Amino acid sequence: METKKEKTRYSDEELQEFKAIIMKKLEEARAGLKILTEAYTTQNANDTNDTSPSFKILEEGSQVLSKEENSQLAARQQKFIRDLENALIRIENKSYGICRATGKLISKERLRSVPHATLSIEAKLNQNLRK
Repeated sequence: METKKEKTRYSDEELQEFKAIIMKKLEEARAGLKILTEAYTTQNANDTNDTSPSFKILEEGSQVLSKEENSQLAARQQKFIRDLENALIRIENKSYGICRATGKLISKERLRSVPHATLSIEAKLNQNLRK
């Protein structure tokens, strides 16, 4: 009686499918980061910030808050880009899609929606329960 051997890694074809997904997300993330960075550094500002009177305290406070929010969003975007780049490295060394907690394959559905995932849904739920 032959037992079905459990798959321990994704095939090269499957890895290429995931690579295409990651490359697309990476391109979008980098474009988003560029926009956020420009927004909080005001490199493209064509306004009168440098000539306007300084008594507009409320407006300035709002601008500072917006810059801080954009800066935080940019930091999150940078982390997302780093995680996607790390996923590409895992694809190259053929360890992509393997849960770092259980050693089992992460479902294709999860990887398609969260391509930088390193935990299966089961492991993620267990991790959240321990917090």
